[in-house]
Amino acid sequence: MEVEVKLRLPDAAAHQLLSDALTSSHRCTHLQENIFFDGPSGELSAAFAALRLRFYGSDSRCVLSLKCRPVLSAGISRVEEIEEDIDPSIGRACVAEPWRLTALTSSSNIMKKVIEEFRLGGEENNSLTCLGGFKNVRAVYDWKEGLVLELDETSFSFGTVYEVECETTDPERTKELLEGFLKEVGVPYVYSQSNKFGLFRAGKLLP
Repeated sequence: MEVEVKLRLPDAAAHQLLSDALTSSHRCTHLQENIFFDGPSGELSAAFAALRLRFYGSDSRCVLSLKCRPVLSAGISRVEEIEEDIDPSIGRACVAEPWRLTALTSSSNIMKKVIEEFRLGGEENNSLTCLGGFKNVRAVYDWKEGLVLELDETSFSFGTVYEVECETTDPERTKELLEGFLKEVGVPYVYSQSNKFGLFRAGKLLP
């Protein structure tokens, strides 16, 4: 179970203000491309599951992930997630021809789970389809009490969303710390109402 505090920033100015306040603790910045897949009749989406390939930089890394049963309430996100690294060239081939994902069952527990639980793959009329996706710039910061902050600028075809996220085992305490810090440095925020995949599927910037 992945548990995160997710706070949404109103605009690029707030994003820059927070970036400036965190400069001294900057660890790295990732350029990410996120591509999603589903069954021909939306079998994964109907079960509140998301199958994703994430490419880093100039295809230096590719991660296959499956997220299931997400819950987002009062700025705290909980979701079941499995991740696996795969060869980026194989990932790109799967984007071009999504059926290739189902051929990874011998090496991928994620694809075994997708085929067994959602009955996808194997047959031409029951294969996966590519939904497209979005790009994301993620700055990573080593923050207080051993926490790691991720400052995101996510670009959709219909607009840009700015968020700060923090994975944690104590979400209430982490949310209190993060809210206090944002108020201290004068960065406005609201609780995120939808995850990035939800925004992508909605096709609009939800409040």
